[in-house]
Amino acid sequence: MKKIFQTLLVVSAFVLLPFALSAQTPPHPNGGGAPGGGNTPVGGGAPVGGGLIIMLVTALAYGTKKTFYKKDIEF
Repeated sequence: MKKIFQTLLVVSAFVLLPFALSAQTPPHPNGGGAPGGGNTPVGGGAPVGGGLIIMLVTALAYGTKKTFYKKDIEF
């Protein structure tokens, strides 16, 4: 009986909580009127290129290391 009650409680929580909880609305881009005008995206227009290059270089180095240091390679 206890296991049925616990299961029912968990299932009802998963069904009912999404209706009770809600997220905030996103802020207006530029906070409603930043200097410089224009419609900057919500992220702020930060450059992504530098972080993307760093991530790709580290992934390439990791893949290279895994390839060359694999111990069970037989030719």
